[in-house]
Amino acid sequence: MAALTLPLASQALDFGPNGEFSLTGFAEFTTTLQGSYCDNCQVAASGASRQVRSSDAIIPGKQYGDATLTNWQVQPYLGYKRDIGGGYKVSALLSQRWRQGTVNGVVDATETRYGGTVDVPDYWYEKNVALSQEDWGSVRIGSMTTRSWSVADYPYGTNVGLASAWSSSGAGYGMLANAVRVGSPILDVAGGDLFLEATYDMGNTNFTRLKPAFWELYAQYHQGDLVVDAMLQDAKNGGPGAWGHAPFSGVTPFAADDSALQYDGTGTGAQLKGTQQNIAMVMARYQASSQIEVSGGLRYNYWSGANSVYSTTTNWTTAFNADFNNTAYTGYSASSYDVLLGARYRTGPWVLSAGMVHLGTASTSNPSQRGQGNSALINTFGANYDFGGGLMFESTFGLVHYAYKGLAPLSMPGHAAFTNVDSRIAQDGRWLTLGLVYAF
Repeated sequence: MAALTLPLASQALDFGPNGEFSLTGFAEFTTTLQGSYCDNCQVAASGASRQVRSSDAIIPGKQYGDATLTNWQVQPYLGYKRDIGGGYKVSALLSQRWRQGTVNGVVDATETRYGGTVDVPDYWYEKNVALSQEDWGSVRIGSMTTRSWSVADYPYGTNVGLASAWSSSGAGYGMLANAVRVGSPILDVAGGDLFLEATYDMGNTNFTRLKPAFWELYAQYHQGDLVVDAMLQDAKNGGPGAWGHAPFSGVTPFAADDSALQYDGTGTGAQLKGTQQNIAMVMARYQASSQIEVSGGLRYNYWSGANSVYSTTTNWTTAFNADFNNTAYTGYSASSYDVLLGARYRTGPWVLSAGMVHLGTASTSNPSQRGQGNSALINTFGANYDFGGGLMFESTFGLVHYAYKGLAPLSMPGHAAFTNVDSRIAQDGRWLTLGLVYAF
């Protein structure tokens, strides 16, 4: 299984007293030959939320065509671990990701978020300390990624060329800044190994009325050639959205919105309402032989919906699944299911793969169409070559098909997310990505 799920030989650098510090990570550069691409096709700015009605419209006469996209990203991990006796260990982890993309040689504002190269500004991927004991488990405190994002990203999505399409979609959250994580020791259950974990994050504590609260329960069961990962997220008063990589903080980025008033034509009215998002996900991978691995996943998404509220401090808050045909801009609850399927075949230095993600239609009582009736089918076919020493060549051919041309499914954070094919412009699209990735 290690040969399939960890194809890159780690070149970890250990240093310091007794090798207590370690430096690992990866660097990647890719070039994508993109078909069905629409350059600056919507009327609103490229970074505008798809949940705002003004982002729906496209510029009349816009057509799709071919484009060349490039992207680089690098993420180092600085780790520390020390055995303090009695089976106890202290550890710490620090990690951040930087990235930048271009479209036809021009820096892509949608890929380089917020105008910088830090992947998610103001948030660390890892910035935490931990205490563990072999018989009692572990406690970790600080900034960290959620299991629903990180495990779905790697190994499941990454192994079949669908890292973002699977892990960064849906109603989950991916980054935590004020978290406490408690893990069990490895338990012997039914002839296999079971690991249990609970994570809590208090979010932005400046919100006193709409207090954020995030819970994630995670379980991994490993028996022979089978690994099953299951997670449940319950998030109250986080930012509404469908970007499974999103950081958890507060209902809005601004604590002043805790007392914001709902627009009713005069600037006064009911206060901003709280939000809730949940996911339940199970994934599994099975090594059918020394060369073949199959995998799959099922995710349930729930959004409470969010009204757009007027605040004299921050103007308008972001809605989710709102009906803009009334002045209250009422947000409606919605739920959906998403599916992942994948297979990999190793022969010598080559790893061949095929993957599929289906982002399903959503059930909601919203009388206006916000994409709940649409679905997306994304297929990938990959061929990677392992040079050894941590260096790998990767190639992926991808296809996307939307149920109809219009607003993207609710599980997608943007109308062209993951595939660069805008659902309002084209019903079908394709791309070919070539790249190098180095793991150290």
